[in-house]
Amino acid sequence: MNGSGGFSLDQTLTTSGDQALKCQMPRLEDHCWSCSCASRVETKHSSGASWLASKAEEMMSIITSVLSNAYGSLHDVRTANLIRRGLVLFTVGAFLALVLNLLQIQRNVTLFPEEVMTTLFSSAWWIPPCCGTGAAVVGLLYPCLDSHLGEPHKFKREWASVMRCIAVFVGINHASVKLDFDNNVQLSLTLAALSLGLWWTFDRSRSGFGLGITTAFLATVITQLLVYNGVYQYTSPDFLYVRSWLPCIFFSGGVTVGNIGRQLAMGGVEKPHMD
Repeated sequence: MNGSGGFSLDQTLTTSGDQALKCQMPRLEDHCWSCSCASRVETKHSSGASWLASKAEEMMSIITSVLSNAYGSLHDVRTANLIRRGLVLFTVGAFLALVLNLLQIQRNVTLFPEEVMTTLFSSAWWIPPCCGTGAAVVGLLYPCLDSHLGEPHKFKREWASVMRCIAVFVGINHASVKLDFDNNVQLSLTLAALSLGLWWTFDRSRSGFGLGITTAFLATVITQLLVYNGVYQYTSPDFLYVRSWLPCIFFSGGVTVGNIGRQLAMGGVEKPHMD
């Protein structure tokens, strides 16, 4: 009996062990299945995030490229516009200098050496390019100073007003050689009043007045140095080596060129002016 009982006990233990093993196997399979699914979900999420990151990087590169191209084209347009305005101002300044200098030579206000008079239209060859360069610098500075001061010039911004300003400037130059006064002081005071009237009529801005004064001062100093070194001379000088009315001419010229530069900076678009 003991033998049969022992055999029965071993069989029972073996059967119960197999059943316990069978009960544990599905749990292992479930565990393995759940791990595999979690890994696949995680892989899917990571691939989606990398795709979004790559697309975002691609979009940022496209935007950066577009902005850089736009800035480059805008910079090129501004540079071309600046060069165009400078050339126009240079041409206007050289032409006005040639005409007005010939007028002063004919009236014997300025005297050049005889060897100089055989050159460009009986005038010094270096006067038109020098005055043209000065006109380009002054004309480009006017709108830049307006923008820097935050005071855009809106008084009489139209080409008709600019042409009238040029006509008045030529008239002031003509008066400087045509009018006869008892002394140069009266002529200088008259031209000073006309120059201030030109500024008040066509400009009326602080930047225009300041640049006009600066232009008159620098141009007068340069002219004094030229005359002092014997490049040319003035008849009857009463202000060191030059005429006392010369700063008035330079002031009105600076205001005139400044109005041209401002109008060119607008692109030629006419606007109703403020009276």
